Amino acid sequence: MAKRSSLSIRIVEGKNLPAKDITGSSDPYCIVKVDNEPIIRTATVWKTLCPFWGEEYEVHLPPTFHSVAFYVMDEDALSRDDVIGKVCLTRDTLAAHPKGFSGWAHLTEVDPDEEVQGEIHLRLEVVPGTRACRLRCSVLEARDLAPKDRNGASDPFVRVRYNGRTQETSIVKKSCYPRWNETFEFELEEGAAEVLCVEAWDWDLVSRNDFLGKVVVNVQRLWAAQREEGWFRLQPDQSKSRREEGHLGSLQLEVRLRDETVLPSSCYQPLVQLLCREVKPGTQGPGQLISLIEETTSTECRQEVATTLLKLFLGQGLAKDFLDLLFQLELSRTSEANTLFRSNSLASKSMESFLKVAGMRYLHGVLGPIIDRVFEEKKYVELDPSKVEVKDVGCSGLHRPQTEAEVLEQSVQTLCAHLGALLSALSRSVRACPAVVRATFRQLFRRVRERFPSAQDENVPFIAVTSFLCLRFVSPAILAPKLFHLRERHADARTSRTLLLLAKAVQNVGNMDTPASRAKEAWMEPLQPTVRQGVAQLKDFITKLVDIQEKDERALSLQAPPVKEGPLFIHRTKGKGPLTSSSFKKLHFSLTTEALSFAKTPSSKSVNELNQWLSALRKVCINNTGLLGSYHPGIFRGDKWSCCHQRDKTDLGCNKTRSWVTLQEWNDPLDHDLEAQLIYRHLLGVEAALREKHRQLSTGPEAGRGPTGPGEAPRDPLAELLQVLGDLQEAHRSSPAGSPPSLSRILELQT
Repeated sequence: MAKRSSLSIRIVEGKNLPAKDITGSSDPYCIVKVDNEPIIRTATVWKTLCPFWGEEYEVHLPPTFHSVAFYVMDEDALSRDDVIGKVCLTRDTLAAHPKGFSGWAHLTEVDPDEEVQGEIHLRLEVVPGTRACRLRCSVLEARDLAPKDRNGASDPFVRVRYNGRTQETSIVKKSCYPRWNETFEFELEEGAAEVLCVEAWDWDLVSRNDFLGKVVVNVQRLWAAQREEGWFRLQPDQSKSRREEGHLGSLQLEVRLRDETVLPSSCYQPLVQLLCREVKPGTQGPGQLISLIEETTSTECRQEVATTLLKLFLGQGLAKDFLDLLFQLELSRTSEANTLFRSNSLASKSMESFLKVAGMRYLHGVLGPIIDRVFEEKKYVELDPSKVEVKDVGCSGLHRPQTEAEVLEQSVQTLCAHLGALLSALSRSVRACPAVVRATFRQLFRRVRERFPSAQDENVPFIAVTSFLCLRFVSPAILAPKLFHLRERHADARTSRTLLLLAKAVQNVGNMDTPASRAKEAWMEPLQPTVRQGVAQLKDFITKLVDIQEKDERALSLQAPPVKEGPLFIHRTKGKGPLTSSSFKKLHFSLTTEALSFAKTPSSKSVNELNQWLSALRKVCINNTGLLGSYHPGIFRGDKWSCCHQRDKTDLGCNKTRSWVTLQEWNDPLDHDLEAQLIYRHLLGVEAALREKHRQLSTGPEAGRGPTGPGEAPRDPLAELLQVLGDLQEAHRSSPAGSPPSLSRILELQT
């Protein structure tokens, strides 16, 4: 059994931010930290005091995390970035909002005395004395302290205060991982102070000492426990009065905390097997569970359920069969070809998720160069005559206004070039498309052609494929390349307009140039020759795409997909001594669940490159039983570690490994138990609706007609599902929950 916590984060926008630049504006971006560990950096929005980001993230983190903080920064090209303000949400605040925290939050000032990090290892004891009991405090070590000096470290010492007396440890120079092993004693008297204060400070020779954090211990609770030892999280000093909130602007956020208790795999096997039996070929029939799940799922959570189901079946090797079943369900209730897959059904949502999970790397290969070209050219493109901006053209001294006709003609040429390049890239990409994607489109194409076999519907199978490939995958990526990790930054206004017009053209091609699509915007008519040519190219591409044999599908599916790939810099040191030279070599690394490999290839782009690499490495190591619990963040130089100054090279690491905080990506390794738990939680939420449906089916004419095998008695899959839910509910009730006992005692002790 394991506790899993996750945060769904949406950073929407900011407003009324203060101006940090001499131009009277700012260049804001956000950094998100979990317990002082930076995990997310948004794109910079240039020259605005009311930025819009609209960026969404899913973060998996340990259940023991304390807070998540959002820092709004102002990017500067020539100096250090300015801190505008922050919003901090504690775990308790998020837990108090089961449906998530949503709304505007005032930015507060960032006080250095509140920006603390790290933990301190203390041993606290109440020991008998000659006249009265004594309080003994052993300051052992600290880790991950905030670096306060220019050398990237601190000179920490600890000050222990109780009942008016103060004692201090020695100073450890140039370390964020100091070890003291010093003990202090205080007399415990009746009516004396109830708290022991342990403060960490950075010693400075010239300026005042910097505060590193403190621990306040409840002495009464310690007296009851007699002895306690452990790592205590350093807390900020919040004794200062705050300035009035609101003067730094506000940040709109949507943050939702979810805690899951994941049981052992054996507990979920009945549920997984029952669902797999429903989608396996040859076992489908009336009253299927997938149909009932879709019927009882609300529109608000349909995308989440679709993604979870898809990942569950993907892990079982049944994603294609699951989607094929959804295609059949959708086709069975569709009478008009022009409404096929146009709603937000479970089939549409599942297919959207499938393309992102299985096809994101393919999308980057096809669309990436075209998007880069649009961003680099920065051409002014406009087809709507009512929005054309006439500008001066020509060389110096010979300026003349550019006519509207010239603007429109150049815009058509630019868009036709981009659209032609995209269609050509698609046509060449058949073999690059993942086998499972091709096989799924093959099933979709066949099912639609069987449902609409007439000659007048000959384009319907092609439109069914393009409704997902073009309208729900390629076009959204063109409109928002930042959200699909195609670019580091959001597009400016001019580039956004070009991308919008290109996405419209792709949609027209995807709709097979139907009269309905042409009638919407008449000013798109100049693109029609290129669109008609594109339709022929796209149909030829789809014909080749769905022409995949099952043996080819199995062979191509054996390759392990990459969890993360991109450039890393390898540091190489040449020679020894004070004149040592260093160099960096850039290599392209690829991490899969099986291996970490590298080659000399062009670099990729990522706004959170380091965090994504750390996250990817943590994901593939999540089941590594040999994972170390600690490490040395420094190097062993001369006769000691640079981080903690220990002289034993084999000494245990001075910092704990952070193997928990990870960013969720579409190409994450599948977590079968977590997906099963999420499905169980959803089904438990609609259990009442499922029981009512079972009651109706049990008394109706369809009673007892569940699908069976040869010689088998009729089975009731819904009754089996309700039984499985009951068993899982009982397993959760009997499972231990909560924090480890030692951690709970420390949290109670620390005030």
